Amino acid sequence: MKQAVVVIGIGELGAVFARGMLRSGHPVYPITREMDMALESASLPQPEMVLLAVAEQDLHPTLEAIPEPWRQRLALLQNELLPRDWQRHGITDPTVISVWFEKKPGMDSKVLLPSPVYGPNSALLKQALESIAIPARELDSPARLLFELVVKNVYILTTNIAGQEVGGTVGELWRQHEPLAREVAHDVIDLQEHLTGATFDREALIQGMLAAFDGDPQHGCMGRSAPVRLQRALQLADEAGLKVPRLRAIAAEKL
Repeated sequence: MKQAVVVIGIGELGAVFARGMLRSGHPVYPITREMDMALESASLPQPEMVLLAVAEQDLHPTLEAIPEPWRQRLALLQNELLPRDWQRHGITDPTVISVWFEKKPGMDSKVLLPSPVYGPNSALLKQALESIAIPARELDSPARLLFELVVKNVYILTTNIAGQEVGGTVGELWRQHEPLAREVAHDVIDLQEHLTGATFDREALIQGMLAAFDGDPQHGCMGRSAPVRLQRALQLADEAGLKVPRLRAIAAEKL
């Protein structure tokens, strides 16, 4: 029998990955809020992988509480994820996947793009997803992973923030409001470059965002967390001394 995989957080996404692991032959050991991770890790100290699938706001408290035996076996999938998020907890080499499929209650998974994955267990994650007909692709370097994480962040933040001004779908955002979308995207990239200490090909990031637009043109721009994302972006911009003029103009009008 193959080694077990621990899944922390059995929500919509966690359940998709758990199904993929089971389909590919790995027993799944679920961890819920009510369970003590330290006790559970004593019972299962050497799983094949520990997939962290909690909500975004629970990422850092959960990383802080990860038991020592599991820390070097982590796989992460949260939105707005950057290396600084795991490095601040002393985690050096996690497996990371940028999820480009949606899973809502009562609906099948909807794929926008193949999900890029990098790290020690990238092959395992790719196999698990492909076993349930969700495409994934392995990356070849940390630099490529960083680029893909920033593409996802540009997509999420640009659509959520621009959507507060114009609403509608991502397809409509680009067809009808491209100048706005570009202004917001460039402010977001300013922030991403500060947070990562890297410089990116901006047009390549925008083209990556547009590939996701093409994957689901009818996707709504605004999620429920859109105002929170804008507030958080502005807080980070203030800390960095960044101008981000379009973000500030939208906030002045909508927040």
